[in-house]
Amino acid sequence: MSLDHTTPAVPYVQELAKKPFTSVPPRYVYPVQDLPIISLDSSSPQVPVIDMQRLYSDDFMDSELQKLDQACREWGFFQLINHGVSSSLVEKVKLETEKFFKLPMEEKRKYGQLEGDVEGYGNVFVGSEDQKLHWRDCLYFTISPPHLRKPHLFPNLPPSFRFSLSLSLNNCIDLFQETLEAYSFDLKNIVAEILRQIRKKLRMDETEMTVLLEGKQVMGFNYYPPCPQPDQVIGVLPHSDFGGIIILLEVNDVQGLQIKKDGLWIPIKSLPNAFVINIGDTLEILTNGTYRSIEHRVTINSLKERMSIATFCNPKMDGEIAPAPSLVTLETPAMFKRIGVVDYTKRLFMNKIDGKAHLDSMRIQNEQGKSN
Repeated sequence: MSLDHTTPAVPYVQELAKKPFTSVPPRYVYPVQDLPIISLDSSSPQVPVIDMQRLYSDDFMDSELQKLDQACREWGFFQLINHGVSSSLVEKVKLETEKFFKLPMEEKRKYGQLEGDVEGYGNVFVGSEDQKLHWRDCLYFTISPPHLRKPHLFPNLPPSFRFSLSLSLNNCIDLFQETLEAYSFDLKNIVAEILRQIRKKLRMDETEMTVLLEGKQVMGFNYYPPCPQPDQVIGVLPHSDFGGIIILLEVNDVQGLQIKKDGLWIPIKSLPNAFVINIGDTLEILTNGTYRSIEHRVTINSLKERMSIATFCNPKMDGEIAPAPSLVTLETPAMFKRIGVVDYTKRLFMNKIDGKAHLDSMRIQNEQGKSN
């Protein structure tokens, strides 16, 4: 997606972290008051765990759907086990991700962000020259539908052509693309099933999920270098995600993701062979606030690098975002205004990350309060 403003060029953090330094560069330093006290106690509550196979089982279907409903209402996050994606494919995705970030910088630079575009390799959400920066590099691009792919990031080539290219010097990248095709397909099926279960539980009309079911699938490959002063930096500031459903895969089991609940930051301890799934702003709007997107952040390890893959189920660009008509009644009036996806997305990327401020700007009561 191209924007109407220029994304300022910033250093690649992976290269910056390789150089010895006695203090964190000023643009990456966050004041202590910006980092709330964190709960690291081993008895901290953990996000619910949903078993996808139980959602298909006659014996457990109703109880598991109730667990899913409660997770979406009370947590906005859950871990999904028995999801059906083969462990061999998941391990291959992890391996290819690690290979990408180990490529020489001159190779990774070929996939850098172009002027005015958030897609590519770099630091997403950079809106100004004086903005504080995340301690993270990210390869971010659209993978589905194919016609929205950026040719310099994910070429829309037939599989046979990509296979022939795998004999070339670009072997690493081409194998990466083939692996992601399979991974993308499986994750789209997971999202479709979760949305189907949500629609069933909330008794929504079938067409009211179309804006997400026919939407964009975007992937973000995140690299968080270690920092000798981890309390001075942040991997990602507190925020909620724009999309409908977000699926996170931890690549190397280094903790860092934390969610905000009941005034505490709760670290997520990923289960083996599980995906961490969260509700995005679009689904909160679509369900008229029944399900909530939750603020989360990423902290940095002092000794180990952290890698993760976030796959976003975003609304289709020619659609609109608004509460589903079947969930709007006299007793439950619309909580959010209607807006085109293109306008909403542009506003998202042109503003700095600030908790749930972008979603809050969509609330009808906020607008009424300003006009009074």
